[in-house]
Amino acid sequence: MITLPIRVLIVEDHLIARVGLGTIVETQPDMQVVAEAANGAEAVQLHGQHRPDVTLMDIRMPVMGGVEAMRAIRERAPLARFIALSTYSGDEEIRRALQAGASAYLTKDVLDDELVKTIRLVHAGRAYLPPAVAATLAAHATRPELTARELDVLALIVRGMGNKQIAGELKIAEYTVKNHVKNVLSKLGVEDRTRAATSALQRGIIQQP
Repeated sequence: MITLPIRVLIVEDHLIARVGLGTIVETQPDMQVVAEAANGAEAVQLHGQHRPDVTLMDIRMPVMGGVEAMRAIRERAPLARFIALSTYSGDEEIRRALQAGASAYLTKDVLDDELVKTIRLVHAGRAYLPPAVAATLAAHATRPELTARELDVLALIVRGMGNKQIAGELKIAEYTVKNHVKNVLSKLGVEDRTRAATSALQRGIIQQP
């Protein structure tokens, strides 16, 4: 009985990383790279053309990010299987990727053996999170979520704005901003604005362009 290779689409905006991933996949006797994309928009198009078994999806890319691309692909192909790849391991970024349809989330420092193992697992219909990624999710699982307005305020804190500037930007009263800031600090479990900004970026709650 002939076993067909696992057909893989690689989506990665950095050429060297894309070539590296392709080399790892192509050296496996049971895998084949069917296409490569440099951004999410290309990924949507190429996925429709090639219908890969598994897509390696970078999360942060120009034009269209990985989360948006997975959602767009899932609208056309609900059973599409993804492995999210990222340099970052913030819990919010992981959570967004999983909600968008990723069956696995790997950081880019993953060893070759773990990558190919994960491709085989996802192809077989299973999910996989490395212990460190699972621990990151668990560490923040019980924290209350920020409201949409609190996220707006936090994004402006990350940009270095003070309360008066935030009030002007959002067209709300300054005392309202102070209340939002207080809630943000409490929900993030931090003591000041600097730590709030750092936590927001590290966890992937706010992403810098």
